[in-house]
Amino acid sequence: MLSALAIAGYRSLRELIVPLGRLNVITGANGSGKSSVYRSLRLLAETARGGVITSLAREGGLPSTLWAGPERFSRGVLSGEFEVEPTARKTPVSLRLGFAGEQFSYAIDLGLPLLNKSTRFMLDPVVKRECIWSGPVLRPSALLVDRQGPALRTRDESGEWQTVPQPVASFDSMMTEFADPRSAPEMIAVREQIRSWRFYDHFRTDVDAPARMPQVGTHTPVLSDDGADLAAALQTIREIGDSTALDAAIDDAFPGSRLEIASQDGRFEVLMQQHGLLRPLKGAELSDGTLRYLLLVAALLTPRPPALLVLNEPETSLHPDLLPALARLIARAAAHSQVLVVSHAARLIAALEREDASESLVLEKHFGATRLADADERDMPAWKWPSR
Repeated sequence: MLSALAIAGYRSLRELIVPLGRLNVITGANGSGKSSVYRSLRLLAETARGGVITSLAREGGLPSTLWAGPERFSRGVLSGEFEVEPTARKTPVSLRLGFAGEQFSYAIDLGLPLLNKSTRFMLDPVVKRECIWSGPVLRPSALLVDRQGPALRTRDESGEWQTVPQPVASFDSMMTEFADPRSAPEMIAVREQIRSWRFYDHFRTDVDAPARMPQVGTHTPVLSDDGADLAAALQTIREIGDSTALDAAIDDAFPGSRLEIASQDGRFEVLMQQHGLLRPLKGAELSDGTLRYLLLVAALLTPRPPALLVLNEPETSLHPDLLPALARLIARAAAHSQVLVVSHAARLIAALEREDASESLVLEKHFGATRLADADERDMPAWKWPSR
């Protein structure tokens, strides 16, 4: 389980350390930085899939995603005596992402490339430093895998450093460029942990959404990002997952209703028998809210729970009366996975905060930078960034 998330230099996240528990609820006013926290976590996940550079390019490149404020605030600015003004930069430009874990921790430092007339890829960020260490706190003795620029080294069984002869490309994470189970088993463990993370934030519920249409059915223990394989995922839960929990989740939200999966020529379709109706409704007939709730059921009752499950504004399109049932589903999922929910729905937040394992994280802006509203009252996790 992750004990902390660390972000520095990304959009409004000038320097943010977020303590994490089993069930985490991130909330705050509009513009407080909730979406930036979510997107930075997705960026962190992309390091293990070789997609962090591409993801940053979709956001306009590294210069477009960096903290837009000054490198530091003077005492006069903090006291309100002076306006914020540009200052001469004394440290390198960087976007840093990392997490602390019970067993292993990880950090990556992305920066701007040096001026080089031989390449036109001048907007591609380059990896300046990348590290894996044991335990939640970075110490020289805890460091296990260390990448500085193109050079990569690992510790052997005796604790001695061994240099990997093949350099790592400046635009690639070491996670995708090096995988040796003998010399760096920790890297494989961390990479597979990150690759198991699951994000759900853009389920399609429009009239042409694939989840409404019959789809070829195959065993689907993990619902796809867009929910296109909803019927197959629900049938998989029915056959190899917790069928009782599935029926209870439907009845909890829609009393007296029953979910069915029709199959014709190998194509599956969602049907929902509702109280008082003579025939079940097909997926194409369901409301956006009902379909979205079914998608969340399939994601949260997965027979293959991830290490980390992240939901971004799951309340979208849902009637407020469905939120307590959704909160109970999320709390159930937290028994098998670490869960992070980004939300601004007061009813959902209140229901989740009543759970014993819940960690409430309220964000606010201070001079344009996102921070935890009650950071001064918390026992914050110790975090230290690897230096360049």
